Amino acid sequence: MTNHEIATIVCALIAAMLIALGAVAQQRAAAAVPEGTSLLGGLLRSPRWWAGIVGDVGGYAMQVLALAFGAVLVVQPILVSALVFALPLSARLNGKRITARAATTALILVAALALFLIVGRPTAGEDSAPFREWVVPLAILLGVILTATVTGLLITSRSGQALALGLAGGALFGVAAALTDRVVTLFGDGIGAVLGGWQTWTLVAAGLLGVYLQQRAFQAGPLSASLPAATIAEPLAATFLGLTALGEHLRTSGAGLVVVGVCVVVMCAATVVLCRTGAVTAEPAH
Repeated sequence: MTNHEIATIVCALIAAMLIALGAVAQQRAAAAVPEGTSLLGGLLRSPRWWAGIVGDVGGYAMQVLALAFGAVLVVQPILVSALVFALPLSARLNGKRITARAATTALILVAALALFLIVGRPTAGEDSAPFREWVVPLAILLGVILTATVTGLLITSRSGQALALGLAGGALFGVAAALTDRVVTLFGDGIGAVLGGWQTWTLVAAGLLGVYLQQRAFQAGPLSASLPAATIAEPLAATFLGLTALGEHLRTSGAGLVVVGVCVVVMCAATVVLCRTGAVTAEPAH
C-alpha cells in the first residue's frame, strides 16, 4: 500500500468520525424543534446544531483532503464507517445499549468495506470530464432524489419520512462529493474559473439542499432511521458518478469483481439491518 493510499484512508476515516459527531448533534437539535414551528429558525438558535455544523465542516474538509490523495471510489465507501461511530454515540447519549445484533452487523459492514478496498483497488479518474459526460448520470440521480423527496414529504410514517428524506439528502451529498475534486482544481486557474464553473454551483446547490433535507430527516424520526439511509446513499451516488462520469474503475476482474459485488450487497444489507433494528434497545446503559 502506497503512502497516498494510506493518507486517503486515514483522512477518510477522520472525516467519517467528524461527520458522525456532527450528525448526532444535529439530529438531537432537529428533534427538539416542535412540530409546526420553523425548523430553520429553531436550528439557528440551537448551540448544539451549530456544534454539529462545525463537525460537518471539519468532516468535509478532511473529505476534500482525502479526495486530493485518492479516488472517489476509495473515499466514499470509507465514509460508511460513520455509522459505526454515530449509532453507538447516539445510543449512549439516549441512555440505551447497543444490541449484539447491531454490533455484529456493524462489524460485518466494516469487514465488507475493507474487503471492497483490498480486492477492488479503485483507481482515480478524470476530474475534468466534460459536461456531456455528466448529463445522463446526473439526470438519473436527480430522478431518484426527486422521487425520494416527494415520498418523504407525502408519507405519514415518521420513520419512513426519515428514511426517504435521509436517502435524498445522502444522494445529494454524493453528487457534491463527486464534484469536489474538480472544484478544488479550478482554484488553481483563479477565482474566475471557480465562479464560472458549472461544477461549483452544482456543488453548492447539492450541498445546501442536502443539508436541508438532512435536517428534515433528523426532525422526522430517529437517527437510526435517517443516518443509515443517508450514509449508504452518499457513497452509492458518488460511486455511480465516479464510474460513469469520471472514468474511475476497479483494478480487478473475474472472481475479484464477484467479491466486490458481494461486498457492495453486504454493505447495503448491513445498513438496512441497522436501520430496521434501530441499533439500540430500550435498556438503559449503566
